[in-house]
Amino acid sequence: MSALSLIEEAKKHAAWSIFMGVLTAALGAFLIIYPLAAAKITTVLLGWVLIFVGIAQFVFALHSQKPGSFFPKLIGAALFGITGAALAFSQMKGIEVLTGLLGTLLLVQAGLATVTASQIRPVAGWGWFLLDAIASLVLGMLILVKWPSSSLWAIGTLVGISVLVGGITRIMIAAKILSGASSVERSLHAA
Repeated sequence: MSALSLIEEAKKHAAWSIFMGVLTAALGAFLIIYPLAAAKITTVLLGWVLIFVGIAQFVFALHSQKPGSFFPKLIGAALFGITGAALAFSQMKGIEVLTGLLGTLLLVQAGLATVTASQIRPVAGWGWFLLDAIASLVLGMLILVKWPSSSLWAIGTLVGISVLVGGITRIMIAAKILSGASSVERSLHAA
């Protein structure tokens, strides 16, 4: 593969990444504008997914070949079904539980983004990953400090901010890659 074809491939991937970053940022803005609606939709959707998983587990339990595997599958099916029904039909309680999980998830995300930033630190743009880590840490702490009252706004607003920052991060990194690829391409054409 020639250097020019590699550069074109990098530019194509960077352009696609910029497009995905714009979509991600737009989704983040939507979540910020409609936080409670986003939380309810998320809770109901997750609830119904778990209900369907419970039904599938029940069918698998009925088709068990060994007597010892029927009851564990049946218990798993009941747990999935009950959890799904609780989320789908008791939305506000489900939103409270999901908000607590979200706060924890954002703290984990902050740790992972910090590790990523430190691993790529000599590369230009590493600071965007660090910014993502700081934003996730602050948002996760905001959720957990005010939980459960934070459930009314947290899922939509804070996830929206995190998704928005993640989209902007993707755009900035991809733009840097695109700019670098274009510079290399110009250098090769000049030579």
